[in-house]
Amino acid sequence: MPDVTKDMVIEALRQVRGPDLEGDVVSLGMVSDVFISDSKVYFSITVPADKARELEPLRQAAERTVKAIPGVNGALVTLTADRKAGAAPAPKPAPHAHAPAHAHGHSHGASNGAAPAQPRQQKAGVPGVGAIIAVASGKGGVGKSTTAVNLALALQANGLKVGLLDSDIYGPSVPRLLKISGRPQQIDGRLIKPMENYGLKAMSMGFLVEEEAAMIWRGPMVQSAILQMLREVAWGELDVLVVDMPPGTGDAQLTMAQQVPLAGAVIVSTPQDLALIDARKGISMFRKVEVPLLGIIENMSYFIAPDTGKRYDIFGHGGAKAEAERIGVPFLGEVPLTMDIRETSDAGTPVVVSNPDGAAAAVYKDIATRVWQELKGRATRAAPAIVFE
Repeated sequence: MPDVTKDMVIEALRQVRGPDLEGDVVSLGMVSDVFISDSKVYFSITVPADKARELEPLRQAAERTVKAIPGVNGALVTLTADRKAGAAPAPKPAPHAHAPAHAHGHSHGASNGAAPAQPRQQKAGVPGVGAIIAVASGKGGVGKSTTAVNLALALQANGLKVGLLDSDIYGPSVPRLLKISGRPQQIDGRLIKPMENYGLKAMSMGFLVEEEAAMIWRGPMVQSAILQMLREVAWGELDVLVVDMPPGTGDAQLTMAQQVPLAGAVIVSTPQDLALIDARKGISMFRKVEVPLLGIIENMSYFIAPDTGKRYDIFGHGGAKAEAERIGVPFLGEVPLTMDIRETSDAGTPVVVSNPDGAAAAVYKDIATRVWQELKGRATRAAPAIVFE
């Protein structure tokens, strides 16, 4: 059987009629770059933002068409809403003098003839998931993924139901950090069953493609893949879903921040000035898109020599704590640079589960407690006030 090619997929998609039932999705320029890995086909269909919901049958038709191609083992197709795809700007809702109060504390009515504030667009949540938090960093190499995995396991050790989403499309590391291999199963041909180890449910692009596969995706494809892993996975009932963000402030980060109802973000940095400069970019991004900052973690904060027990501040010390104080966000804790954390991460046996009573695990559990307290505190402060007029 011949290998599936991009041309084969494009030719098959010419059979799928567009929204107007006159042209096809290919000739209308609605199909993104097609990516094929392990006989699985990934692509998105760009549709007008205001018609995304009603065009779900179009997505299903494209998915069925591609799955019918000989040699195709599966297809992941999502709709990407883009106003450039022939969509007129969505009309602004008419202002209401007595719009209901909500978590962001909008006021009732307007004074002195000023127009009332427009209600903020609601972001679709994930059924069964109580809170979604992002673990982010301004640059790579600061131990963000190791921190995210141990934080998720520490939240679980503290008695919560937790899941972990690896949203780093280009360099997924969660499969190795959690020592998970194999492919996830589909439920009823639609939802994906998350992989699991150490009692932690997890999803990653690393479960869907080979580890050595080069992911050459552009913005719409990244957005499509992340949202599909988030919303088309059978997470079940979770108190917290931890999202391991890719480093930086690119398409993946903006997709999560703008389209997902994040309860908050945790920033990971090392103490040195260069890492802090990049961390500030991440902090700035989350503030611009109005995602609450739960706090900053200083990773690789200090080194304890295993033979002498002497402490060395290899990368300096206290920089992240000082930055947290400067910008007025909580400082969540210091994670030391230890052989234990590095070796267990490389082996896929995170320190929180491999040495749960050790000093490093205690640090992560303490940070997890502070993160949860911040989440609960913000939920309490965000409770709407009832105003009678």
